[in-house]
Amino acid sequence: MIIKFNLKVNESVKLTTSFAKIMARTKKVKMAGRFGARYGLRVRRMVVKIEELQRQRYVCKRCGKKAVKRVGSGIWECKACGYKFAGGCYIPSTTIAQSFEKSLEG
Repeated sequence: MIIKFNLKVNESVKLTTSFAKIMARTKKVKMAGRFGARYGLRVRRMVVKIEELQRQRYVCKRCGKKAVKRVGSGIWECKACGYKFAGGCYIPSTTIAQSFEKSLEG
């Protein structure tokens, strides 16, 4: 069975935008929408906060570009210069490491 649609370009754009509005169901809960109503609001908010931190890009210590992404648990890599290093599980530099670096400076 072959179905053909004779649509103009403008009509197809209207269909896709209205379809996108229907499909956006996680505006409030963001990435925690996959859990539905389970686990409680507080836990889901904590998960969203942690996942936003681990998925964002950070500044590279070697080249200075904002290109550091998480590769695995505690492994971070700069996509610009290829510098790979171990850091925190969710953020590249933990608070203990930051305080240690400050004590070395002076």
